[in-house]
Amino acid sequence: QQIAEGGPVTVTDREVKRYFMTLPEASQLVIQAGALGKGGEVFVLDMGEPVKVLDMARELIRLSGLEVGEDIEIKIVGLRPGEKMFEEILTEEERSRVLGDSGHEKIFIAKVEEVDGGKLEKDIEELERLAKEMDSEGVVRKLQEMVPSYRPNRGMLE
Repeated sequence: QQIAEGGPVTVTDREVKRYFMTLPEASQLVIQAGALGKGGEVFVLDMGEPVKVLDMARELIRLSGLEVGEDIEIKIVGLRPGEKMFEEILTEEERSRVLGDSGHEKIFIAKVEEVDGGKLEKDIEELERLAKEMDSEGVVRKLQEMVPSYRPNRGMLE
């Protein structure tokens, strides 16, 4: 849309990376995962390699018959609060729990961790209380307690 409107094309950071997949690829993987399911599995789809958003923007501009800097600008706008430089499909901890082969080279089955519903409910109530009190540091501490792999984005508490 930004290219069609003549720009600028906005990118949050020169180094930010994201996973991209075509709609047909994504649809096929979801349909195949559904066919593989026996009940209760959590499927993890192989998204391939992440791509720099800046490179993707340049390529889309080029494929539109335009030149960056001449016909259209790319504007670096900065990360938004909470936005990551790169996406993790699985954290290291989750990767160690992947059960493995589903019979499809791009679909994996992840082991699901049991959750204590009562404890989760209390944790959420505590998060709500901290949020109502506008205690950002308390919210981050609670999130880190609940999700040990959680790391707040730089500047989140500024």
